[in-house]
Formats: sequence, C-alpha cells, structure tokens
Amino acid sequence: MKKLFAEFFGTFWLVLGGCGSAVFAAGVPNIGIGLVGVSLAFGLTVLTMAYAVGHISGGHFNPAVSFGLWASGRFEAKDLGPYIISQVLGATAAAGILYIILSGANAFSTEGAGAFATNFYEAAVYNGRSFSMIACFITEFIMTMFFLLVILGATDKFANGKFAGIAIGLALTLIHLISIPITNTSVNPARSTSQALFVGGTALSQLWLFWAAPILGAIVGGLIYKNLLQKAENE
Repeated sequence: MKKLFAEFFGTFWLVLGGCGSAVFAAGVPNIGIGLVGVSLAFGLTVLTMAYAVGHISGGHFNPAVSFGLWASGRFEAKDLGPYIISQVLGATAAAGILYIILSGANAFSTEGAGAFATNFYEAAVYNGRSFSMIACFITEFIMTMFFLLVILGATDKFANGKFAGIAIGLALTLIHLISIPITNTSVNPARSTSQALFVGGTALSQLWLFWAAPILGAIVGGLIYKNLLQKAENE
C-alpha cells in the first residue's frame, strides 16, 4: 500500500505542478512563464518526487513508464494494474483541485483544443500549425520511447543513481520543450486522462492516442534498452 500511495501522491504532484503551471501561469501577460516555464514545471515535478518517494515505489508516476519498466524486466506484470489505478486516481484528484480553483475564479473553460491543459491532435493551437493524427502519434511514441531509455539508463545498477532524478526530470523538460506545440505533450496517459475527464468532448474522444502511443513507445524503449543497451554482468 505504501508503494501505491507513493504513486498516487507522485502523480498528483505531477499534474498539480505541470498542468497547474499551464492553466494558471503560462499565459499571464508580461510576467507569465510561457512554454519554457511549463516544460520546466513538468520536469521539476518528476525530479522532486523522484527523490521524495522514488525509493518507495520506484517513482513511475506514469502508466507508460510502468509498462516500459515491465518490458525491460524491471517490474512485475502483477503490479501493473494497481500502479496504473493509483496513478490515474492521483492525477484525477489533482485535476479536481485545479478545477475547483479555476471554478472559484469563474475561469474554468472547455472551449478549444488544449483547454484545461488537455492533449490534442489535428488542432491549430500554437502558431496556427495543425499536426496530423499520425504526426502526433509518432511524436508521443518517440518522446516516450526516449524517456524510457533515459529512465532505464539513469537507474541502471551500473549508473550513478544519485543523479538519476535530475537526468529524468531534465529529460521530461526537454520532451515538453519539443512537443508542447504539437500535442500539448502527454507521454503520460494518467496526465492526459485526468484533464480530459473534466473537459469531455473532443478531449475524451482523442484520449485513445495518448494511451496507445506513450504505452507502445515505452514498451519499445524498454525492449531496446534490455536487448541492445543493457550491460551484462560479465562485461
């Protein structure tokens, strides 16, 4: 249960900090944090929780990460269900807090793609560019695949584990810097689900992509690391 609570609170913090920065601080005129600030916020949530509770649960905070660790042989299949449920519940609880705060200021909106920090495809949100479903699927797949490669490499027993949280947090920051203008960056089905549940409509109908692409990308990343990169005991 301690592991599940750690995943709940870790994912709660990720959504509260990452999505919260997007809905509250990103667009404030003159003093807002912008896309760079939101990218950094997501990275900081993972970095801080990796050191806070990572030693308890492994610090997944993301169903795709759990699948990737399973594919690499570092996580048991029987724990996938409980972990994913805890992650989705934690993310949804955080989204609920964000909803209450926004509603208190009469600022909650479901209008337009990306509302309430939701993920999207085939929508011109940034600079008038609209990326196709295939382009968005590839983006989420590749970003999550490399996220897993960083996670697995940084936490390998041959690596310096003291700096793993920093590497993982910065990797997530970089991922957001690349892909926010494309999909609003998911690489995390729990994060996508929590926001879509409150917005509904198109956000829910497009949610499948933000489960399928990150999970498939994570599994491929896990298999690549296990079979092509992982150092053997006798090497």
